[in-house]
Amino acid sequence: MTTLAIIGGTGLTSLDGLTISEHKFVETPYGEPSSPLLLGEYEGKKVIFLPRHGPEHTIAPHKVNYRANIWALYALGVEEIIAVAAVGAIDQNLAPGTLAVPDQIIDYTYGREQSFYSDEFTADRHLDFTYPYTSGLRNVILAAAIRQKVTITDGGTYAATQGPRLETAAEIKRLEQDGCAMVGMTGMPEAYLARELGMAYATCAVMANWAAGITDNEIQMADIEQVLNEGMTQVKQLLVEIIRLQ
Repeated sequence: MTTLAIIGGTGLTSLDGLTISEHKFVETPYGEPSSPLLLGEYEGKKVIFLPRHGPEHTIAPHKVNYRANIWALYALGVEEIIAVAAVGAIDQNLAPGTLAVPDQIIDYTYGREQSFYSDEFTADRHLDFTYPYTSGLRNVILAAAIRQKVTITDGGTYAATQGPRLETAAEIKRLEQDGCAMVGMTGMPEAYLARELGMAYATCAVMANWAAGITDNEIQMADIEQVLNEGMTQVKQLLVEIIRLQ
């Protein structure tokens, strides 16, 4: 049976029918993960949850120990990872509250550890990353959306920025010119680290707000929280169906 991990916020542990059996701390060669891993079962299928920003959402995007997080999941036998991400919408067709499954990513981050092999590099560590998201796992998310009658956009390029600040209007204009449909702060190096360890990886993105400069309105955290509360309800529907499909 494939072991599925879900990386996201702590609210995802409230799936109806989910039983958490253990909070497991995993030591890694790369330091401590963001949180003890939450081991659970849904309808007899194993699920592991990891809150990327810590149990109380106190770890900034550029401070997340991505290597420790991915290694910890790998050490517990995880084969597939679904990353849930709140993002800013750049594409005019992706209004706040919309869900999307990106198919490409552009990395604008800097100073983050990008590889498990930085200190023990050999030529064979140049891995193909042409398609950063696993097509089979993306299709599972899309199939779950059809079964749950949840509207979702297939495709789009995710811009991974450094954070923790939000972007300027000029930066978003550049990202739009680069072909990006959405912008977040945690997509890299998470996706590539999963690739290095041979784990399938896909993202379910929730449009939390219009990115800077797309509208004339100032970005307000209260508005983002309201949109995310509604969007996460749909994400939870998807996750339940995805677990069933495993």
